[in-house]
Amino acid sequence: MAGVPVVLRPKIRYGARLFHQNVLFGIVDRMKELETLLISGADVRKLLPMNECIAVMEGALKSVTDGSSVLPLRTVMRLDGTPNAFGVMPAIVGKGAGASIGAKIITVFPGNDATPYDAHIGAVLLFDAEHGKLLAIADASTITAIRTSAVSGLATRLLAREDAKELAILGAGVLSMPHLEAVRCVRPIERVRIWSRSGEKSKTFAARAKKQFGVEVVVAGSAREAVEGADVICTITAARTPVLEGAWIAPGAHVNAVGASLPTARELDTAAVARARLFVDRRESALAEAGDFLIPRSEGAITDAHILGELGDLLSGTVKGRVSRDDVTLFKSLGLAVEDVAALRHIHTKALAIGVGARVSLGGLRED
Repeated sequence: MAGVPVVLRPKIRYGARLFHQNVLFGIVDRMKELETLLISGADVRKLLPMNECIAVMEGALKSVTDGSSVLPLRTVMRLDGTPNAFGVMPAIVGKGAGASIGAKIITVFPGNDATPYDAHIGAVLLFDAEHGKLLAIADASTITAIRTSAVSGLATRLLAREDAKELAILGAGVLSMPHLEAVRCVRPIERVRIWSRSGEKSKTFAARAKKQFGVEVVVAGSAREAVEGADVICTITAARTPVLEGAWIAPGAHVNAVGASLPTARELDTAAVARARLFVDRRESALAEAGDFLIPRSEGAITDAHILGELGDLLSGTVKGRVSRDDVTLFKSLGLAVEDVAALRHIHTKALAIGVGARVSLGGLRED
């Protein structure tokens, strides 16, 4: 009998070791399931090319109009005595177990244009709808620039004349190059005119655009000079008062109004809005936040009925966009959280497939 323990002990120890290893591996596997992917701005640019982003935005904006996404108005807190703000933009894209939950959390510091920092700094968060796992955190500045421009590209595809070749861009900040890329994805742009209050930024844009896209780029001396005769106009400035007047817009032009996102700020004058067939990313947001629309309405120049529809309505075919060749069409962009969440969902799927991003465990395992 004295030898029995000697025979059994290795088996017991081996079995215990297997048991503990299985427990350990099980915990490790669960930890891997709860790892959050951190995605840099550089990786966002690689994983979200403009043509793919336009397609992703099409799906996101359809979901806004058909009601399959949940999208409250953004919450913005102002920093006392400054033009700066802190914003939270949540959304649920889709329904059921396949839905994506997320939010963009950002600071908006307009004065950063004169510094090395972006005007928009923050993160986009992506959660799953099964257990609420935090799947990914990605750079908000890069996602915002790409998805904002992609939505303008989508609007241009839906509203601009098919043969549009002349593009005018007012504003030479971070949105200028991606807007050129987005519009070139959907229209045969041959010539670009750029204007901004900073002549040096315009010159820098012109040099980069010629090198990257091989298009003719003209630095305009004024906003009027830039837009006269243009087929597509993109306003992407930080202006609070109009930089684009209706009298300057050629018959048949399409305008993407992007820069102003406050009820008290606008880039277009009343005449420009009143003469145009107006479409928005989301009606509720425009009625609450779009100074380009709200100020002309307060002046009695237009009513709520001047908003003819959302981009989702154009995509579904329930609303007509351009009715005649000489129509001036206008898309007022405010930017929606569903765009950020849908973009990060697309990025996250690709990142997992090719092993991009850093993994970090941020908790979530219940202690039993």
